[in-house]
Amino acid sequence: MSITFNDLGLGPDVLRAVTEKGYETPTPIQAKAIPEVLKGRDVLGLAQTGTGKTASFTLPLIDILARGRAKARIPRSVILEPTRELAAQVAEHFELYGKYHKLSTALLIGGVSFGDQDKKLDRGVDVLIATPGRLLDHCERGKLMLTGTQILVIDEADRMLDMGFIPDIERIAKLIPFTRQTLFFSATMPKEIERLVDQFLHNPVRVEVAPPASPAEKVTQALVRVRGEEKRDALRHLIRTQNVKNAIIFCNRKRDVGTLASTLARQGFSAGALHGDMDQRHRIATLEQFRNGTISLLVASDVAARGLDIPEVSHVFNFDVPIHAEDYIHRIGRTGRAGRSGAAFTLASSHDGKHVAAIESLIGKAIPPMALEGFVAEPAEEAEASPSRERGPRGRGRGRSRGEGRGEARGERSERQAERPAPEAAAPEKAPEEPRPPRAERSERGRRGGRREEADPPVLGLGEHTPAFLLKPVRLPKGRLSDAIDGEDEAALTGTDG
Repeated sequence: MSITFNDLGLGPDVLRAVTEKGYETPTPIQAKAIPEVLKGRDVLGLAQTGTGKTASFTLPLIDILARGRAKARIPRSVILEPTRELAAQVAEHFELYGKYHKLSTALLIGGVSFGDQDKKLDRGVDVLIATPGRLLDHCERGKLMLTGTQILVIDEADRMLDMGFIPDIERIAKLIPFTRQTLFFSATMPKEIERLVDQFLHNPVRVEVAPPASPAEKVTQALVRVRGEEKRDALRHLIRTQNVKNAIIFCNRKRDVGTLASTLARQGFSAGALHGDMDQRHRIATLEQFRNGTISLLVASDVAARGLDIPEVSHVFNFDVPIHAEDYIHRIGRTGRAGRSGAAFTLASSHDGKHVAAIESLIGKAIPPMALEGFVAEPAEEAEASPSRERGPRGRGRGRSRGEGRGEARGERSERQAERPAPEAAAPEKAPEEPRPPRAERSERGRRGGRREEADPPVLGLGEHTPAFLLKPVRLPKGRLSDAIDGEDEAALTGTDG
């Protein structure tokens, strides 16, 4: 017998709002987490993206917070999110499912004036949704106190770890009474996250509904190997041939996001850009255009990889193979949501072999290869044989094959220089016999970028010879010398005969 929302212990007003949205059956994590949250237990939720984690804490929180009243500057609950988009999305959930309650909410994110946020805090809020940095800013300004906070929710904890927010979260947790109820949600459980769980949660209920690193089952995956310089052409070919309704295209670097979006727009595609350096209004407007279909292609950095609830995304394209294997799971989880099917294509050149191997190791299987007609597939073995990548230094450019070649050449030169014996190690009897190159040759070598040999003496003063003009006798006008110098001395000094 399947479980319905009526079986979870939620109040009638919350159930009414859920029913109006057309939902009857909860997802596995909702079915397991909601009853435990309503009991007041600490919860550790582990689930892949797109499984309904947000509703698993927003729905019971609405019921719990319906009883009580908020005080000025002291929020009753705090929800921490890693990005502005996720925070705004959680706020929308509270507005949607809490419309039959009189709960006050406040959204503390960057890109919005402190004055508007201060006004909401002064009136008192039941639900405070914030990014860690902005929340600490308000605390340091004396506009926010967490001494009366009853519930702390840490969402997308592994993403918080990747973005460097863990020290901020530890500071925030110390400001909230230890008697709080803590809800902790993450898609993966690295060792650092396990440490935080032991630190923040008290006898938590562990809710795990899927392996923490498995892609959505209804997402068809494909790996397309092409040369680096052909990626844009391959992407356009896939968009035109794969019956794309709308798609999110992921790049690793922010600067590539705007460039690729502009290129697609010039080619006649309806495309927009989304990355962390954009101002908040522009980011919200771009997301809204993508949701309502004004633009069909959203070129984004990993700021859009986690938690954004856009249910009808038909395709995901990884223009760049993600550096962190876990990000692959979150990226392709943007499609195939809410039981729908989706497709994810990853464009990989030869130097992406290491990252592709890490992804396949994480998901436990190979990504099915796909050949594109008219495009040359580079073998991944070239990436594994590259000495510069073995040593790990990052290239200055975008990882193109030309830049990688320069890195290999630099690595080979440094190895040869390390093997070359030092000049002082040469046989002493041969050193005097070795002719010294002419000065002109040494100058030419310096212009070509060659290094000066250790045996070359350093240049001092004006050079290795005395200029001829300094050897000429000095002729002084007569009568200018001191009267104490006799005529003979004066003649010697002036170079004259009398």
